[in-house]
Amino acid sequence: MRNTRQRNLIFEIINNSYDHLNAYQVYELAKEGIPNISLGTVYRNLSYLVHDNKIREIEVDGTLRFDRNDKHAHFICNKCETIIDVYDSVLGDDKCIDGNLVMDYEIKLKGICKECVERNDN
Repeated sequence: MRNTRQRNLIFEIINNSYDHLNAYQVYELAKEGIPNISLGTVYRNLSYLVHDNKIREIEVDGTLRFDRNDKHAHFICNKCETIIDVYDSVLGDDKCIDGNLVMDYEIKLKGICKECVERNDN
C-alpha cells in the first residue's frame, strides 16, 4: 500500500499524541493540515494503518481510540474512561515467559484512576 499525504498526516497525528484520539478527533486535527480531507478518508486511513501495524486500536465502551504502536499496556478508568499508558511494569525487558517467546502484547488494565479516586467517584 502506498503512502499518501493524508495517510502520512494521520500517522503523524497519532504518533505525536498521547491522548488516545478517536477517529473524529483525528479528523478535526487533520483538517488543520488538509482542510478538504473527509471523515471517510480518515476512517479508511486509520483502518489501513491499524492493518499494517503502524498504529494500535483500543476499544473503550464501544468507541475505537488510536495510539502509537510502541510496546506498552493501557490502564482504562471505568469512571471517566481516561486511558493511561503503562510502560515496562508488566513485562519489563523479558522476551520469554515460561520458555515462550514474546513477540508482541496487548494488555488492558481496568479500574478507577487516581483522579476519580481523589474525587471520591468510586
